[in-house]
Amino acid sequence: MELNDVMRTTFAARDFTDEPVPDAVIRRILDNARFAPSGGNRQGWKVLVVRDQKTRAALGPLIRPTMQRYRAQQQAGEAPWNTINPTRLTPEEIARVEPPQSLIDAICNAPVILLVFVDLSVVASFDSELDRIGVISGASVYPFVWNILMGARNEGLGGTLTTFAAGNEPDVQALLGVPSHVALAAMLPIGKPVKQLTKLKRKQVDEFAMLERWGGAPLPS
Repeated sequence: MELNDVMRTTFAARDFTDEPVPDAVIRRILDNARFAPSGGNRQGWKVLVVRDQKTRAALGPLIRPTMQRYRAQQQAGEAPWNTINPTRLTPEEIARVEPPQSLIDAICNAPVILLVFVDLSVVASFDSELDRIGVISGASVYPFVWNILMGARNEGLGGTLTTFAAGNEPDVQALLGVPSHVALAAMLPIGKPVKQLTKLKRKQVDEFAMLERWGGAPLPS
């Protein structure tokens, strides 16, 4: 596929056919994705390719609490898990909301699951001393994650970037024998989409690009 077409049609696929995804295809996707940039070219990413049914079954309950709170906050009109606007919901209110089990099942039952981790011992976090949540560390792993998803699209496959499992990262690490300094960045269900979307809804350039300073004139067309 042409690069711009891949970028414009790589959508969040969650519903997959039963068609298997061979190891050779996953290897080809990763072989191309590895050319993503990372801080200092340290390439701190690690990928666990999960097919085992017992592991899938164990991952489901680990993403359930995070999804439950996410849905509860959505229903309350909040921005879920937001560090600027904390939730006003009580644990009891969250517990009364049913999590989206069908979505949990779709993620955990995809033909293959890729768990992407990043070794924090090789990542530079230039914003670690600021009084806000850190975002810079992600620059050394999420370009790689996005390359995986675009590579899957190029293969006629699909997937979606989920981070729900990170809410229970210690349990995921214990389940899979992952060292404590290696953080979970993404859980990617990969497979053949039931339906391939070709037109995605995104903001126009004028809605996010400004000249010179915040609130500046829009970038000319």
